[in-house]
Amino acid sequence: MTLPPELFTIPNLLTAFRMLCVPILLLLAWQGYEAVFMGVLAAAFLSDAFDGLAARLTGQVSQFGARLDSWADVSLFVTITISAWWLWPGIFHSEAVYIVVVMASYLLPAIVGYLKFRDFTSYHTWIVKCAVGAIGVSLYVFFLGGPVWPFRWAAALCVLAAIEEIAITAVSKELHSDVRSLWDVLRHLSEKK
Repeated sequence: MTLPPELFTIPNLLTAFRMLCVPILLLLAWQGYEAVFMGVLAAAFLSDAFDGLAARLTGQVSQFGARLDSWADVSLFVTITISAWWLWPGIFHSEAVYIVVVMASYLLPAIVGYLKFRDFTSYHTWIVKCAVGAIGVSLYVFFLGGPVWPFRWAAALCVLAAIEEIAITAVSKELHSDVRSLWDVLRHLSEKK
C-alpha cells in the first residue's frame, strides 16, 4: 500500500496526527485514564486549529486536505462521544439529548451531502469553525466538572451549523470544499446568472 504524496504536507500531517489520536483516545478512555485522555484530546484539538491555517499560509490548500480534515473531524467527534460514555457515564446520561444533537449535527449534513453528490462534503464554513471551537472549549468545562450550559449553547450552535451546511448542499449544483457561508454560495450562484 502506498500513501498518497499529498499526505506529506505540513497541514495534512497535522490532520493525520488527529486521525492517529483516535485509537489512542479510545484506548485511554477504555482504560480510564481521564487526565491523559484530556491531554491527548487537547493535542488533537490543537492540530485541528492549526491544519487549515498551515494550509493557507503554505499555499497547500487541497481537496484531499479538506476531505482528510472532514474525516478526521467526524472520527474525533465519534471518538469523543464513545469515550465520554466510558469515562463519564453519569455526565453522558444526564446530557444524552445534547450529545445526540451534537452528533446528529455532524452526521446529518454529511449524509445529505453524500446522498446528493455521492461524496462527502467538506465545507468548513465559519459557523462550523465556531461550533467546533465552542464544543472543544465547552467539553473541557463540562468534563472537568464545570457547568453544562456552555456545552448546551455549543450544541445549539452545532444545530445552526448543520442547517447551514444542509442548505448549502441543497442550493449547490456541484460539490465544493472550504466554503465560507451559505451567503457566499448564494452570492456566487447569483453572479453566475
